[in-house]
Amino acid sequence: MASVTTVDLIALLESCGAVLRGHFRLASGRHSDVYVEKFRILERPPVLEAAVAAIIAGLGGMKPTLVVGPSTGGMIVAYEAARQLDLTAAYVELVEGKRALRRNGHIAPDARVLLVDDVLTTGTSLVETAEVVHAAGATLVGVGVLIDRSEACPDFGCPVVSACRFDARSYAEDDLPDWLAAIPLTTPGTRARLV
Repeated sequence: MASVTTVDLIALLESCGAVLRGHFRLASGRHSDVYVEKFRILERPPVLEAAVAAIIAGLGGMKPTLVVGPSTGGMIVAYEAARQLDLTAAYVELVEGKRALRRNGHIAPDARVLLVDDVLTTGTSLVETAEVVHAAGATLVGVGVLIDRSEACPDFGCPVVSACRFDARSYAEDDLPDWLAAIPLTTPGTRARLV
């Protein structure tokens, strides 16, 4: 499964149970009727390999020298992207509520960084991780995500590439439409559980 189209990838995600319908509190704290369960992708190496290959195909001339991903899912995506690009991966984790390099992780000031993550909704994890990259003095050359479900992608100052895009609207907790409020709420995301 070295090459896959967006249509094939969406069909793969649907068939492996990664796309859920209902009422969800997302990791951002917003609500939606669509949730992408990233772990259905991350637990299937051939699906993850195909999705990351789609990101890499969209890189063009970025020529990264390091791949960086935030915990938790972004670390797995970073590992797979680094493996496919024959580069090293660095992982940025939450430490007392802030993103930081741990375990003697290092980002060299001359690094050309490809920042990757699993799902982009508001971009909070990516923005926080980009701050760690910039603080190290490195250059962010691209951002890659498995799933882009954002309504407004943050400006990273570099290209953003996704393996596939889902048009899924999200709502603030105090602005839920009646039809969504009538559906029982589920809180599946890691960050949402911490809020």
